Amino acid sequence: MKIAYIFFNGKLLGDTNYYRKFYTENKGDIFCADGGANLCYELNLIPLEIWGDLDSINKDILEYYTEKSVIIKKFNKDKDFTDSELIINYLKDKNYNKIYCVGAFGGDIDHELTNINLIYKYENLYFIKENEMLFKIEKDLEFKNSKNTKISFIPFSKEIINLKLQGFKYNVENVNLKKGDSLCMSNVIISDLAKISFDSGTILCVIKS
Repeated sequence: MKIAYIFFNGKLLGDTNYYRKFYTENKGDIFCADGGANLCYELNLIPLEIWGDLDSINKDILEYYTEKSVIIKKFNKDKDFTDSELIINYLKDKNYNKIYCVGAFGGDIDHELTNINLIYKYENLYFIKENEMLFKIEKDLEFKNSKNTKISFIPFSKEIINLKLQGFKYNVENVNLKKGDSLCMSNVIISDLAKISFDSGTILCVIKS
């Protein structure tokens, strides 16, 4: 499996050892969006590239990574995309199976909401923080060997048609959800094989590890 990481200019919420362990078990290519390089440095990781207007990265860290031959791509501060989305646009055609996004939370609420919307806009994005992962679901999906895992399904599109949940504490059958509905919040997987299926729509999944 081909994996990439993008370090956003947010915070490493929780224990930093969680992120080190996660990367050790799921190694991949690392890219940093400006101040995201500060987080990468905190985890003792070396990125392939750092993108942005470079106004948020610590100067000593920028110098350190420059000495490590990390590619630095500087952009004008006035641009149509955030530094993180610039990288996502670049990676979307690189055939990565999963793009893990780190440090997308812990900052201003407008930044956090904009980052979450990137999950809706692009494919294969998985936002991680300690013990939680966010990703979108656009087709039937199975959860194997995840018994007792807490999970929420949030309507990401205007409507979810004919939703069915099997193997959960709260199963549903042939339910239509509208954006803003909270019916499928705070569920629990109770079977070794749980399934979600629906005819159309996009769902934001928040799963706790």
